[in-house]
Amino acid sequence: MATVDLSCARFLFPPIHPEGCRFVLFAVLLVFGINMVCWWLGCPLTGLLFWLLPMGVYYFFRDPERFPPLDPQAVVSPADGIVCMITQAPIPEELGLDPCPIVWRVSVFMSVLNVHVNRMPASGTIEKTHYVPGAFLNASLDKASEDNERHLYRMRTTTGQQMAFVQIAGLIARRILCLVHEGQTLTRADRFGLIRFGSRVDVYLPPGVDPLVCVGQTMVAGETPIARFASDTGGL
Repeated sequence: MATVDLSCARFLFPPIHPEGCRFVLFAVLLVFGINMVCWWLGCPLTGLLFWLLPMGVYYFFRDPERFPPLDPQAVVSPADGIVCMITQAPIPEELGLDPCPIVWRVSVFMSVLNVHVNRMPASGTIEKTHYVPGAFLNASLDKASEDNERHLYRMRTTTGQQMAFVQIAGLIARRILCLVHEGQTLTRADRFGLIRFGSRVDVYLPPGVDPLVCVGQTMVAGETPIARFASDTGGL
């Protein structure tokens, strides 16, 4: 029988994504310098408060393991956060589909407190990626899908269905990190990217697939189902 690690270490010191190591190191060096100045000024206790900064950076880049549902037809959320919008929209034309089908789009908003490692909504092959520079509007706004900095992905599932997902930068985010390349095949809940410091991820479901979530619902990347493939297609 499998066992689950319920130790304090698992919750207090979760794994960190490698991308965050240099940011944590920078924060530690910065706070060390601040503490030296505080010590020189005769207020060492004040400097201790600044150690919350590197701890906050560490938790921002945490990367806990995720376990997708046993249902092989489930399409999972690519991001932690709150469903901020559900609408019908065409798959972005930058992804090269002609014509661009109008499908259901589920938008998940990530605050700075959420895990920001993004995970594959289904198993399949990345057919196209496309980066678009842009503004840094509030990621919860509808126009952020067209105006903000974003990275677009088009994939074909293992059963041949087309779907897409888009990382969108927010007010604080200034860097979208893509961890995959065109032609790469991944499994549902595999990591595909990361956005630094607040953002949103849009999922364009395959034609004919309806969302199973509602606005305001809390999502866990790689685990919470947002839709379900037809029983004769499958998601694994």
